[in-house]
Amino acid sequence: MIVAGFGFRASATEDSLRGALEMTAVAHVDAIATPTDKAHSNALQAFAKAHNLPVLEIDASAMQAVETQTQSAKVREKRGTGSVAEACALAVLKNATLTISRVVSADRLATCAIAQGEPL
Repeated sequence: MIVAGFGFRASATEDSLRGALEMTAVAHVDAIATPTDKAHSNALQAFAKAHNLPVLEIDASAMQAVETQTQSAKVREKRGTGSVAEACALAVLKNATLTISRVVSADRLATCAIAQGEPL
């Protein structure tokens, strides 16, 4: 299973999310993972619907339990993890491998990371 983890600001648009995913150059993902408090944003829901992908909600404790490759002090202070995108992608998989570390959309409003593994 291939999962795209997303972190994004409240002002992110569907284009912000699309741009972040496109920067990973991954041709196919099976699901989107994002923090619970972001999962129902209009931009994310529109993006998921346009790509026919399920949205997997990740709670704070699951994100914090994952070691991320990228370490942002600002994100660690606010979310308790070094990278929201990486933590979300990894948290929903067993035997997970981060295949693409966090990338940032051109408008700097969204991040995306890709992980591969077995569904929990």
